Parts: sequence; structure tokens; C-alpha cells
Amino acid sequence: MGQQKNTPFTLQQLAQNLATFAIDRTDTNELLATIKENTYLNLTTIEYELQILKILSVGWAISFFMPVTDKNKGPLTQLFWGHIREISNNISTLTHTTTGKNINYFDILKQRLDTYLVSLNKNFNQTQNPANIMGPAFARACDIEDDSFTILIGTKMFTLTLGAVKEYLDIVDIDDIKLN
Repeated sequence: MGQQKNTPFTLQQLAQNLATFAIDRTDTNELLATIKENTYLNLTTIEYELQILKILSVGWAISFFMPVTDKNKGPLTQLFWGHIREISNNISTLTHTTTGKNINYFDILKQRLDTYLVSLNKNFNQTQNPANIMGPAFARACDIEDDSFTILIGTKMFTLTLGAVKEYLDIVDIDDIKLN
């Protein structure tokens, strides 16, 4: 995520940076570029689902990599999801304006989160590595369950996102300033 060691941020700034990273399309576009143009895969669905997976993965990374005892974990999580809710509302409004369709993008994120959690809970005893579960769950979300390339793309998005957020959390300091 491109920060230097020990850059101090407020919780609000940190949450905003993580939300901005979550919706940044660079990783999504790079993964999509690995798919050949003359493929049977539905690139629109894969692109849509990759972005959802990235957003959810950033949220999970906060939970995975911040210690339970860190007093900033809860507030950061709430602020991050607040930013994602605001972005989701903007996406929903834009979709309604451009297509006339009413959607609630935040509800879509919550539904997909539930789907991934079911997969994690159902399969966690088979593997201790969540990436081994997320790739196949991503392919199912794309309606191409048995496609190894789609599984790989989902696994990559999940692991790359977790790794980037972990690295970011490791190098930033949180200013001990009270929230507004």
C-alpha cells in the first residue's frame, strides 16, 4: 500500500486508506489481464466478484492481523466498514441513476460475506489455510465452480489483499487521538 515505516495516522485516516485500497481496481485489473480475451469465462462476473472479494478481504485482514487486545481494532473496524457503507451507498445511487435499477450494494457485500463465511465454516477442518477455501468459494460465486483458473484468481486476490493489508498495518503507527 506504499507507506514508509512508522507513518503516524489517526484511526480515521487509517480506515479511509484501507477503504480506498479496498475499492482500488489496480489488483482487479491486473488479475483480469491474465485472462485471455477469447475465453469462455464471463469476465464481467469475475470482475464484479473480484472487487467484492477484495473489499471483504481488507475487512478480514483487519480482524486477522490486529491483535484482539489492540484497543484500536474495534474502532478501526467500525470506521472501515462505515467508509465501505458510504461507498456502497454511492455505488447504489449511481447504479440507480444510470440504469434505473434499485440495488443495495452494501447488502450485496453482506450477502457475499455470509456466503464466504459458510464456506469457511464448512471447510475449515479440511484445511487450516483460508486461501484454500476462498478460491473455490470465489469460483462458486462466479458460477464456474470447477474452473481451476477462476479458483486461482480468487485465491490470488484473497492472499494478495491480506498480504498488502498486513504489510500496511505492520508499518503504520496509530496516533492516539480520540475520535470525533
